[in-house]
Amino acid sequence: MKKIFFTLAITTFMAGTLLVGCQDTSKKEEAAKDNVEEARDNLDDAKEELSDARAAATEKEWNDFKESTDSTIKQNEIRIAEMKTNMKKTGKSIDEMYAKQIEALELKNKNIKLKVQEYKNDTNSDWQSFKEEYNRDMDELGAAMKNLTVDNK
Repeated sequence: MKKIFFTLAITTFMAGTLLVGCQDTSKKEEAAKDNVEEARDNLDDAKEELSDARAAATEKEWNDFKESTDSTIKQNEIRIAEMKTNMKKTGKSIDEMYAKQIEALELKNKNIKLKVQEYKNDTNSDWQSFKEEYNRDMDELGAAMKNLTVDNK
């Protein structure tokens, strides 16, 4: 009896597997195509949401960057103006080299200000390189200002 029951169970399992496995291939193809189309739609939606999120983030980042840049440039302008007045207050004969260095610093500060004003935030591809170049220029300007005010006596 156990042998008959076991044989019947195996036969039923094999028949069920064959019936389920022999579904119409056109139904399988259609279901697969639907799944692929749905996945593509989801991917397109996700890409669109990501690009919207990136645009919003870079807009905020640009505004923050612009505010800090304007502040730094104004501080540099104030320091340059102080250097000019200190040069005039000393009563010494104006050192031509010192005056030329101050003018060069002032020109460099103005050029940095123009670069920031002319930069278009529409292209995100060169944003990183723009920030790196700006930071490098500001570091150089800061070092030059610091070196100019050091008294080498």
